[in-house]
Amino acid sequence: MANNEEVFKKVISHAKEFGFVFPSSEIYDGLSATYDYAQNGVELKNNIKEYWWMAMVQMHENIVGLDAAIFMHPTVWKASGHVDAFNDPLIDNKDSKKRYRADVLVEEHIAKIEDKNNKDVEKGKKRFGDAFDEEQFRATNPNVLRRLEEIKGIEDRLQKVQNENDLDGFKQLIEDLGIVCPVSGSKNWTEVRQFNLMFGTELGSVAGDAAKIYLRPETAQGIFVNYLNVQKTGRMKLPFGIAQIGKAFRNEIVARQFIFRMREFEQMEMQYFIKPGSQKEWYEYWKEARMKWHKALGFGDDHYRFHDHLKLAHYADAAADIEFKFPFGFKELEGIHSRTDFDLSQHEEYSGKKLRYFDPETNESYVPYVLETSIGLDRMFLAILSTAFKEEQLEDGSERVVLNIPPALAPVKAAILPLVKKDGLPEKAREIMDVLKFDHNCQYEEKDTIGKRYRRQDAIGTPYCITVDHQTLEDNTVTIRERDSMEQERVAISELERIIGDRVSMKKLLMA
Repeated sequence: MANNEEVFKKVISHAKEFGFVFPSSEIYDGLSATYDYAQNGVELKNNIKEYWWMAMVQMHENIVGLDAAIFMHPTVWKASGHVDAFNDPLIDNKDSKKRYRADVLVEEHIAKIEDKNNKDVEKGKKRFGDAFDEEQFRATNPNVLRRLEEIKGIEDRLQKVQNENDLDGFKQLIEDLGIVCPVSGSKNWTEVRQFNLMFGTELGSVAGDAAKIYLRPETAQGIFVNYLNVQKTGRMKLPFGIAQIGKAFRNEIVARQFIFRMREFEQMEMQYFIKPGSQKEWYEYWKEARMKWHKALGFGDDHYRFHDHLKLAHYADAAADIEFKFPFGFKELEGIHSRTDFDLSQHEEYSGKKLRYFDPETNESYVPYVLETSIGLDRMFLAILSTAFKEEQLEDGSERVVLNIPPALAPVKAAILPLVKKDGLPEKAREIMDVLKFDHNCQYEEKDTIGKRYRRQDAIGTPYCITVDHQTLEDNTVTIRERDSMEQERVAISELERIIGDRVSMKKLLMA
């Protein structure tokens, strides 16, 4: 675990040093849990958005996009339940004066027990090698089974106190598990209290309750209140979806782990409107489709798993997370939720407007059910950055830091490098740059040795370096160096557009 923590620290440092993520307002000593995406970070972020948008909207004839306002009528949040029920259970340690989410403390305790099982599995692998049967070991080893039973008991109690909103029971669970404060090491806890996560502000110049509005805590409600507008203007038939990428704001008390949990973050959400009764079928469809989208990036199937929710939200009849193996363990990356007709029914009630769908096949009107997929863009960014980060020992004894970002998502697709700053090579390199920059984000660089320039491009994840040398002036060929293998090939300048275009195409991911 310590090793993973060390890697995570290096990722955070690398993100700043190479222009991916900066602490916000850093010249004023920063602002807790807020970050700015730097020159390479914003390119990676935009490419992730494009990958998601193409998969959701461009590849589906029945899904369209939306960009709703951040400010909404305050009754929206009353209807959605956020005013009354958007709370986190919080607990303070009296000695460290630190505040924690009670459910996260319990989940981290469970993760420690799971780590013990994983360590036993690793020992078995080392001891028995290829003869080791992990599935059988997990199913028969008494220590593993005992811990699984322990985890099941904790999860059952956690689900019970959450469903019953039993704050006294929540504290008792933390005390019974002997959970200590990570800072003080003590068990001197306060009572558990509920804390509403919405940021409130005031509209216009008039103060008071009548002018109070909220920064949206999610993007979904902007889709729901526009359901009828989109359905009618787009002449959409069920099933159909509305996709949106946008900022959301939550007053997280426990904001940590770099950009994993922030107070200002970005979501990529799609609400799929369906006929009541078909939700199980669509729930399974979107679980499979979203997992396929993630795995197409090539980080390995072992980096992903489904986690069914212990506690269902009041509006849901099924919910699962796609969890990703971050350096700090498996954590939620995306949620797939069967939201029933809760949202549209609530907005019907509070607005007094009918939000129904007339089904021409059955000649009846009904409130559609909704299937939601919701992914944190910042978490997706962190998943890619932390998994792509590699420190490699090369054959010649030297080392390099490289980001193995999938080429289609890489901030810079190609670097054009004249071997020397004379003899007409910079001019030739500029000609190539002027051709490629219309289709790809490219960098031109002539400072330092070619080796140092390769290393800099490796560190920001540039998949291809194009070197212009003296032979280029003779036969119009250049050297393409591939980031991951470091292999080089000689190609004609006339082929560059096609070669680079094919290798960094988003199509490869979408067709995987």
